[in-house]
Amino acid sequence: MLSNSESQILNLPSAEEYHCLAHLNLYDSPECTRLATQAASGRHLRITSNQQISAVEVCLCEDDYPGWVSYADLGILQPATVLYQAKSFSQAEITQLLPDVITFTQKAQQQSNYYLWGGTVAPNYDCSGLIQAAFVSVGVWLPRDAYQQEAFTQGITLSELQPGDLVFFGTPEKATHVGLYLGDGYYIHSSGKDQGRNGIGIDILSEQGDGVSQSYYQQLRGAGRVIKSYKPQRH
Repeated sequence: MLSNSESQILNLPSAEEYHCLAHLNLYDSPECTRLATQAASGRHLRITSNQQISAVEVCLCEDDYPGWVSYADLGILQPATVLYQAKSFSQAEITQLLPDVITFTQKAQQQSNYYLWGGTVAPNYDCSGLIQAAFVSVGVWLPRDAYQQEAFTQGITLSELQPGDLVFFGTPEKATHVGLYLGDGYYIHSSGKDQGRNGIGIDILSEQGDGVSQSYYQQLRGAGRVIKSYKPQRH
């Protein structure tokens, strides 16, 4: 039996926009067993399907990211009185904000944390979740996943790297990991326990580094520069 809050939400049109009253987990299937991403308190979303028995399908407004929300969490959602509006940034404005982006990641590293697949809310992040959260802390939105962030940024050569640029790792076919360049060959990232440090750490872009640095360096794909903020496509 649905609670009053669940029934109220399910009776509203799917195009209705909601905002989160608290941090919210989004899952990659209606079974809600595997985390896809998280929505921090205050984020906006739209319900795209409410036909499942135990979950509703949603799309986050800021980055167009899809997922499923458990009926048990629907009480966290409230109809938005003000709809989300993307803010534009010039490349020069973003450049001025990069020191604060870097500071965000360094402060996040100082907290006790571990790598969480789908994590975008402190203290536990996955790789692209940390990068997205760092830029969101200054108002700039990036797509959610590493391969999406790679496609969104302006491609640069490694010789052009500046602090605040992104470095991408993975296979020849796809970026599966991302870090934030700090300068002098170092980057900060959240990496898993199987290959990385099970949390946020700093590594070096060199085959001369320790085992973690060497492992990622062998998967280095390239680098990208954030020159704009993401604008939703689904509004």
